[in-house]
Amino acid sequence: MSRFVRWTAVAVASALLAAGCGGGSSDDDKGGGGLSWGRCKATADAPAPGNDWQCATLKVPLDWSKPDGETIGLALIRAKARGDDRVGSLLFNFGGPGASGLSMMPSYAPTVSRLRERYDLVSWDPRGVGASEGVRCRGDKEIQAAESVDVTPDTPSEEKAYFRDAADFGEGCQKDAGKLMAHVSTADSARDMDRIRDVLGDDRMHYFGISYGTELGGTYAHLFPRRVGRMTLDAVVDPDADTVGHAQNQARGFQRALNGYLESTGQDPEEGTRKIAALLRRIDARPLPTATPGRKLTETLAVTGLTLPLYNKESWPTLTSALDAAERGDGSELLTLADGYNDRAPSGHYGTTTHSQRVISCLDDRQRPTAARTKELLPEFEKISPVFGPFLGWDTAGWCHDWPVPGQHDTPEVSAPEAAPILVVGNSGDPATPYEGARKMSGELGKGVGVLLTWRGQGHGAYGSGSDCVDSTVNSYLLNGSIPKDGKVCS
Repeated sequence: MSRFVRWTAVAVASALLAAGCGGGSSDDDKGGGGLSWGRCKATADAPAPGNDWQCATLKVPLDWSKPDGETIGLALIRAKARGDDRVGSLLFNFGGPGASGLSMMPSYAPTVSRLRERYDLVSWDPRGVGASEGVRCRGDKEIQAAESVDVTPDTPSEEKAYFRDAADFGEGCQKDAGKLMAHVSTADSARDMDRIRDVLGDDRMHYFGISYGTELGGTYAHLFPRRVGRMTLDAVVDPDADTVGHAQNQARGFQRALNGYLESTGQDPEEGTRKIAALLRRIDARPLPTATPGRKLTETLAVTGLTLPLYNKESWPTLTSALDAAERGDGSELLTLADGYNDRAPSGHYGTTTHSQRVISCLDDRQRPTAARTKELLPEFEKISPVFGPFLGWDTAGWCHDWPVPGQHDTPEVSAPEAAPILVVGNSGDPATPYEGARKMSGELGKGVGVLLTWRGQGHGAYGSGSDCVDSTVNSYLLNGSIPKDGKVCS
């Protein structure tokens, strides 16, 4: 788990397709500032996404303060609009930070098929992610070994190991990323987005941002307010929350989701929470055996496994089965869930989404809570959630501990009073980005800019989650420019 729990964990968990940037384009494939679009190649982990999809590489400055200096490559993917009445390109960011647009876009395309009637569907791997100078801070064996580190340390030796592991991770990132380490901020990516808009030939930025992608969208709107076109922000990160505030928001959001799950099984939420917290204490003292040779279920892996099914109500029965097995002394099912969250393949190979996530968020965030401050806050975290609070409380101190580069701000700036109306979509039952973030974002964008749409539902994100009201409202806005009444509620 991390400060910004990634949206991609469940909503597109079936995303098995990945795309590389291919060459071999024809003259007909050239467009948008001279980009050469070609067929997307297969990667080592997945086949190419099919003939509908094209890939290209866009060169942008490594350092935007030196626009004529060294460049890096951004990997882009697109599928052209099906209809003749084209609005332009619709750029997607799927969250994280660190989610790969190249792998996610083809899998998400069926969800937004209506939007392809009038838009080219476009996404990219942001700088420091995947095919765009992606960062790998550790090898597979080191990652698995670090799973034994107790992230809710109870003794001085465990605390020392926890912070040593955090510092080692940052050193590994610095060694791999080099100069890029100081140039992967959200503001850097927002400027990349404007270059993408320009080379695609659009006067305005049409954008769909999900989870962390909402912070990126808000940052873009602040930097380039007059270039905002039709922009939708779904599963909204609270722009007013600092490091501690984000962690407490997530503890609150996941506890709400856990309460909803417990109620659905006929349990009293308080009693059910105490039972799960007691199970975690037993696992902390004695990790559970699993069916995977050489691997046990630690408390860290158990909490991670608990988190994954709470992203989607459809996954709640899986959580019931995993908890029942753990109560019987078998950690196999929770381990499988944790591996899904941690992007671990059965072969033992780990993806790098969480590496990119940490590199980006620690460059954004200049706050570095100390161990002493965390210990002061722990009772408050535990009160918010006995299950998730300790984990997220310690995370405030460990996530960017001894980070090699300084952070840039306490909270992101998203005010955009000169921008066109932006549709902000909040889900009252969202565990990872609690609903309060949507209300805060709509207000921070500015009067008449942030237009709030509320869904009284469950899971991370609202669009494509089963609400015809949400989907039709978003589609009408993006396809026809129809702005709903601010404060509209979909039950």
